[in-house]
Amino acid sequence: MTQPTDIRRARNRPRLLSAALGTALELAASGVPVLPLRAGKVPFGNCPACANNVCGGRPNMKTAGPCRCPAPCHGWAAATIDPDVIDSGPWRHAWRGAAAVAYHPGGAGLTVVDLDDAAAVAWARTALPATRTVPTTRGEHWIYRGAMRSVNAVRPGVDIKSTMAYARWLGPGTGTLADLPEAVRELAVKERPTARPVPQVISVPAGAGGGECRHRTPAYLERGITMAEQRIREARSAIHATVYRTFLAVLATHGRCGCLTDTHVARLFTAAQAKGETLRHCTDAWTNARTALGM
Repeated sequence: MTQPTDIRRARNRPRLLSAALGTALELAASGVPVLPLRAGKVPFGNCPACANNVCGGRPNMKTAGPCRCPAPCHGWAAATIDPDVIDSGPWRHAWRGAAAVAYHPGGAGLTVVDLDDAAAVAWARTALPATRTVPTTRGEHWIYRGAMRSVNAVRPGVDIKSTMAYARWLGPGTGTLADLPEAVRELAVKERPTARPVPQVISVPAGAGGGECRHRTPAYLERGITMAEQRIREARSAIHATVYRTFLAVLATHGRCGCLTDTHVARLFTAAQAKGETLRHCTDAWTNARTALGM
């Protein structure tokens, strides 16, 4: 994404393994903490020593811990400007499979307003002061100088990424970097409505030919839905990926016989939205999971 100063090319570095590693070293040289992303725009999973956060987490996470794992574990919290870490053995292994470079906006003193569609971009052009912008696949990133807390879904199609978050590097962008305006900070402190929006109801068709439900008892399905809700609630990072994988697992296990009802789906959507997922992201994840399973 974007940083307040021009990128300085790192000197005398060893031969690069990938373009992603080269970009990461250049960003780090400008004071922008970086980390590798794998396919799906998500961080690499924790190593065995850090799995399920048994290591206690990084010192700079919300709940400070002692972990100083040499691998890029713990998502955004692994972001660094140290070239020796970025070009180390464990990180080189990740760079070989990296699909993109991400950075920690808050660690660079920046805030990213992630505008996810044309409607969100149109709103920003009337509601927010102009600043440096970076085009994305579906919308734009607006970059401001100054850090704040990160909040998803502050309004339709708008996320705020700064502290305790990561954003993809998509190029330097255009325009003059502006100071973080009060209008963006206010988006994060607006009171949430007392009643949450009703999750979108999606009907899941029964399997071809019908037949007796292989789940045998309602308790089997109930246990599966409860475990799926818990998996989403306990996700600490890569929420988009966790929601998609959970939806995929539920559909693969319960989606073809016809016993999965709109009520069950609404429970999954509610759990995902409680973690900050937008309704659109939930709908996309559900649709993509059904497509992957040929449903």
